[in-house]
Amino acid sequence: MIGHRVIINGIEVAARYSERAVDGIFIPFLKKLTEMQQAAGRRILVMLAAPPGAGKSTLLSFLSRLAEETEGVSRIQTIGMDGFHRRQEYLLSHDTVRDGKTIRMVEVKGAPETFDLEALAARVKRVSLGETVGWPVYDRLLHNPVEDAVLVDGEIVILEGNYLLLDLDGWRELKGFADYTVSVRAGEALLRERLIARRIKTGVAEDEAARFVDFSDMPNVRLCLSRSMPADLRLEIDEQGEYREI
Repeated sequence: MIGHRVIINGIEVAARYSERAVDGIFIPFLKKLTEMQQAAGRRILVMLAAPPGAGKSTLLSFLSRLAEETEGVSRIQTIGMDGFHRRQEYLLSHDTVRDGKTIRMVEVKGAPETFDLEALAARVKRVSLGETVGWPVYDRLLHNPVEDAVLVDGEIVILEGNYLLLDLDGWRELKGFADYTVSVRAGEALLRERLIARRIKTGVAEDEAARFVDFSDMPNVRLCLSRSMPADLRLEIDEQGEYREI
């Protein structure tokens, strides 16, 4: 097993990836992207979609490290869609409907309707065209995005997010900007366990963390698992955290 430690949104995450997954899935994936970019002679945009709790950001951090350490593999630049959360003041002043009840959007922050899809699509288009552009990053301390926090200038750019392959109006058009797509799946029980553990790390009591995850996160998990379009590379995480191609 290969260990990897990284700070994600202010929380230290310790992940372990098996040599089987590294040698059999991740390195071949990076080599494929290198070959695709060299053949295209331009930037390529890869989209990686996975439900909440699947470890998208941690995996991309590991892939960045792996790309640097592997001979014959080009550098990758990784970005996320979380910078397109609608601003907190918007979420506090607008409503949505959940289970037939009208609630403030902030209560389900992270659901598809709490993202600025139009702004996301416009920026993704510019990235796909090879432009050097600023990219927003979500700041959990500010509870808001920080505009142009990252400069996108890489030749291989991997964008991660929950809803990049969502088969719903507006969202499904995003896939057309990608040169290659990846999906990661896991069982609901494993994702729930991970999400609760992550929330507890922020200082929330276990029962409160479970209530929040069940109300806010799990509907998004089920949406991603049931309404995502097929990807070019499809991965699954088993109960032991092992990756396999499906």
